[in-house]
Amino acid sequence: MSHFTRIKTRMVEDEYLVRALQELGYSCQVGTVEIRGFGGQRTQVEIKAPTMNQGYDIGFCKTGDVYELVADWWGIHDIQQDQFLQQVMQRYAYHAARAKLEQQGF
Repeated sequence: MSHFTRIKTRMVEDEYLVRALQELGYSCQVGTVEIRGFGGQRTQVEIKAPTMNQGYDIGFCKTGDVYELVADWWGIHDIQQDQFLQQVMQRYAYHAARAKLEQQGF
């Protein structure tokens, strides 16, 4: 049985998602990578953000047009799931809006 939780988001652009994670202090791996969870379980994602919790990572995988947050929160003790997602989405929105405004000449 998998411990991984998947949460659908409204984020669609990997560039802004990676920037948001980096601003929050995460080093990202992009491509076809695996994240780790309970008992050495692994699942494939497109963006991986290692945590300070040994053997546990946070990832994002594209499902349809949007990214899903994927993680085994059972072993991630220093990051609150809701707070993490809110911070990532806030920084993502900032970068998406800024890029759109720059395209329009602002």
